Amino acid sequence: MRTRLTTAVAVLLLLLAGCTSASRTGGPITLRFQSLAWQDESVAVSKELVKEWNATHRDVKVEYVQGSWDSVHDQLLTSFEGGEAPDIIHDASDDLADFAYGGYLADLTGLLSARLKSDIPQRSWQTAAFGKGVYGVPFLQEPRVLIANRAWLAKSGVRVPTPAHPWTWTEFRQVTKQLSGDGRYGVAWPLKEPVSATLNLSLSAGGQLFHRGADGKVTVRFGAADQVVPRTIHDQVDVDHSAPGSTLGSGGSDTLPGFFGGRYAMVPLGFSYRQQIVQQAPKGFDWEVLPAPAGADGLAQAVSPQTLSVAADSPHRKEAAEFIDFLLRPQNMVRLALGDWMLPTGTQALKDPALHTAKYGWATGTALAGHLSPAPAQTVRGYPEWKDKVATPALQEYYSGAIGPDELRHRLEKDGNLVLARYQR
Repeated sequence: MRTRLTTAVAVLLLLLAGCTSASRTGGPITLRFQSLAWQDESVAVSKELVKEWNATHRDVKVEYVQGSWDSVHDQLLTSFEGGEAPDIIHDASDDLADFAYGGYLADLTGLLSARLKSDIPQRSWQTAAFGKGVYGVPFLQEPRVLIANRAWLAKSGVRVPTPAHPWTWTEFRQVTKQLSGDGRYGVAWPLKEPVSATLNLSLSAGGQLFHRGADGKVTVRFGAADQVVPRTIHDQVDVDHSAPGSTLGSGGSDTLPGFFGGRYAMVPLGFSYRQQIVQQAPKGFDWEVLPAPAGADGLAQAVSPQTLSVAADSPHRKEAAEFIDFLLRPQNMVRLALGDWMLPTGTQALKDPALHTAKYGWATGTALAGHLSPAPAQTVRGYPEWKDKVATPALQEYYSGAIGPDELRHRLEKDGNLVLARYQR
């Protein structure tokens, strides 16, 4: 009797398993898309695009999952190791290296459409290429610009720069000195995270800092070109007093009240900060967007674009790549860019008239798109530790006047190369 009962239960379980399997294979595929959109406009656009996909794709449904920039690296690492990663992953290119080399992300080389591959410039693809693979699709990018008090600059009589005729770093220093006095400053540098701002802007002066040898190993060399931007910032704070030392430990948003209050003529910020300015500026406050200063390499700037990747463990890589292709059709990429107040990487999207209006400085930002290149540090193994343990404290002390240029070079090079060497044995 017990044997018959056991057999019957086993058969029933097999039948149930078969029904479950049939149900799964017969129903639509569900992809989980983790988005890091956080501004109301960008969240709304992302959700709208998911809804549009689901309305036109009966067999492949997408579930929107809200993530956060503040915790994304640790959250993704935990989900990868636990086998619970979302199928489609929104991140930034400078966060991909460890995931790519660790085998957590799918190589997209053979999964992307010819249209998407040709629409995004090669320099942008390089931001998500590690080894011989491509592990993310770069789709939004953000140059650093100068947000300026238009009335203040006009009253001073200084030459106002344009993308066609920008300030040099030397001229920028002179202008900020001319704009300063009576408790007011020509510029405020929000450098709570000094490494990214310094290295990315240094590309305009020809700075690379990281140099890869014939053996593939990377070393730090703080040469003359690398010193142009940090020396300018240091001298504005400590020599000319055209920039306050009080903002060096601040984030970009922290400087806006002082900017609106007429304490600073300009603030170097990421392009997307324009949305906060539109929302928070006092009525009648007149501001404009100016290009960052240019050096020996013109308006060149390093960026780490936002990316879309596919988890290596996803059983539906092909479908995930098709959803990414849908999200990044030119008209959809424009919608995402406008929602995030950033620039699209796609050449077709960049032609959209909405990105070439003078209002809110869109045209100035779009004019900089062709000058954006991969951040030199982004493929360097050990960069996060070098940044946190060596470069951040060294730059903070240099900008505050606590150490001089020789000590800065010593720490970036000697201490920095000891850190990188551990990752390159």
